[in-house]
Amino acid sequence: MHQAKRRAMARRESKVLTDVQIRHWIKAGQPIAKADGDGLTFTLSAAGLAAWVLRYRYGSRRAEVTIGRYPDMGLTQARKEAAALRVQINSGDNPALIRRREKTAAVAALTVRQLVDDYRNKVLPARAAKTRATHEYHLDSFILPKLGAMHARDVEPGDIIAMIEDAKKRWPTSSLMLNTATRLFAHAAGKRIVAVNPCRGIELGAILGARPPRRQRLMLTENELRTLLQTIDDVGRQNGLMLRILLATGVRSGELCNAEWDELRLDDALWTIPAGRIKTRSSNNAAFTVPLAPSVVEWFKELRGLAARSRFVFPTRQATRRERLKSDAPQAPNTMSAAIDRYLTTHPGNVRALTPHDLRSTARSHLRAMGIDRDIAERALNHKLPGMEGIYDKGDYLKERRAALELWARFLSVCESGEQWNVTPMRKTG
Repeated sequence: MHQAKRRAMARRESKVLTDVQIRHWIKAGQPIAKADGDGLTFTLSAAGLAAWVLRYRYGSRRAEVTIGRYPDMGLTQARKEAAALRVQINSGDNPALIRRREKTAAVAALTVRQLVDDYRNKVLPARAAKTRATHEYHLDSFILPKLGAMHARDVEPGDIIAMIEDAKKRWPTSSLMLNTATRLFAHAAGKRIVAVNPCRGIELGAILGARPPRRQRLMLTENELRTLLQTIDDVGRQNGLMLRILLATGVRSGELCNAEWDELRLDDALWTIPAGRIKTRSSNNAAFTVPLAPSVVEWFKELRGLAARSRFVFPTRQATRRERLKSDAPQAPNTMSAAIDRYLTTHPGNVRALTPHDLRSTARSHLRAMGIDRDIAERALNHKLPGMEGIYDKGDYLKERRAALELWARFLSVCESGEQWNVTPMRKTG
């Protein structure tokens, strides 16, 4: 009987905690929950997170609400906040329910710009580098300018369609734009910011018409290469060097645009592209070393002077991009395409319309025309060999690839200088 009475009295005690005790518990680092009285409880998690919680009954159910974090909120302030919440409880309100509704209302009121920030922080970091770059470009170029100020919950399918129509882009860009918007609003639906993804059910064919046939990759002829290489600096020396390196190495444009100086060993004439930036990483899960011809090494050295102190070979020249990323950054993924488009506009008829990837197919085709073994030409471009060869042949062929790319680079230098190419093609094998 006396014990029951003492327990009842203990339950009615309040303000039993002290700052000294709290500091001692935090230093000990053990998970605890200590009551101060009248439902106010100090909690310390296994991760070391200290917080104040008010535990109470609402109707027949137990409930609790977090008041604040310690030491941001001290013991005295926690007691004042707990007392104010108990007034609400005595008046028939449920603080935990009120907090949840306030949080839900705040989330539902997010603008598309705020949604994009959340998407960038929580989703994009887990994506592959190329996917991140593609989404960043479409977020900045189309989604934010068109929808950024709207509340996410107010965006309707018509707004997505209007964004695509107003952009006046071709099928491939429009498809990526819709894909980026779809992923963004799928994130919003997952957080219950929107009830339904506004991109759901949108068919690009209904907006732009039937998808045009896929264009075939082209190989620039020797005459086109001569014209291009002798005039490409008209769109800027840095862009001209980027195009030359793209041609001479046969790498993908994304691998070059995001290149960093610590990947290059110019004294050894080698460039190692990390596995995370290689399109075929799922098949070989390895970095790829590109042998650099002497002319390519010189181009990289020239770029070193243009890059100032950036860690990137091709740092962004857009102040807005640097400010948004709050750090050093590479050029936007569409930089090379924009430079080529500008060249084609200012030099009509010089070469056929091309894309950055056409420079890669040009390198592959000319390597074979020069008599380079098929497998070496494939390896030079980091292509996986077909069939059983791709499974069993894991050779690096660095020596052979270096010889092939040095021959190709000499040909490009001859084209640019206007000299004649008098080298007899090797005998083809494979």
